[in-house]
Amino acid sequence: MHDVQRLLRLPRSTIRSLVHAGFVTPARGARGAWRFSFQDLIVLRTAQALVDANVPARRITRSIRELKKRLPDAMPLSGLAIGAVADRVVVREGGARWQAESGQYLLEFEADPTNGAPRVIERRAPRDARSWFDEAAALETSDVEAAIRAYEQAIAADPAFADAPINLGRLLHDRGDVARAERVYREAAVTCAGDAVLLYNLAVLLDDQHRRSEAVDAYQAVLAADPDFADAHYNLALLFEALEQPQNAIRHMARYRVLVGKR
Repeated sequence: MHDVQRLLRLPRSTIRSLVHAGFVTPARGARGAWRFSFQDLIVLRTAQALVDANVPARRITRSIRELKKRLPDAMPLSGLAIGAVADRVVVREGGARWQAESGQYLLEFEADPTNGAPRVIERRAPRDARSWFDEAAALETSDVEAAIRAYEQAIAADPAFADAPINLGRLLHDRGDVARAERVYREAAVTCAGDAVLLYNLAVLLDDQHRRSEAVDAYQAVLAADPDFADAHYNLALLFEALEQPQNAIRHMARYRVLVGKR
């Protein structure tokens, strides 16, 4: 509970009321403490957004309770887009929007160009890279393809947000799509210049393909960005040993041991 409060900046009372309403269903730890999953955190972030939109806590709880009653058991709350319009909790499901409390559908009206009536169409703010990233990370263990799409959305939202291509490239590499993973890393290396972890992942990918000369250059780029990146020194030592360059191998292995000894 304390960690969720700190992470999401939600009041303890709001978290408790949402748990009791069935909004999230945390497990119990060895001492009876609530233990929230990634899926729970994604759902609770929706509650945080509603609180930030000045929706009263009681209305949030009441709306979610009614929403749970209306949904089939197979449909999780995390699979819906839930937001605020004024002080109401509104659900978007496909192309339809409806109020969580009443189930009443909402219509969007275009202006009549002949009478100059004002528009009353809701415009949803675009999602940011962090939001897409969090969704992708939560999906990795259950739906890899959906996780890949969400990481791509995060990159599109902010090409300089290095965490997204790092995770996307690693996911593609793990499933054997090395060409696509390399493309992700190389494109991100331009927009996220100097990110040592991104460069290291590219180096490992090249190393795994036995592209030794390119891998050496990539590991050296890692060390140019972060001279104390211990794993890069270690992998370079192994590469130089395979390339029969013992002096370089010894130098990098010695540096690796110094860095590891400092930990």
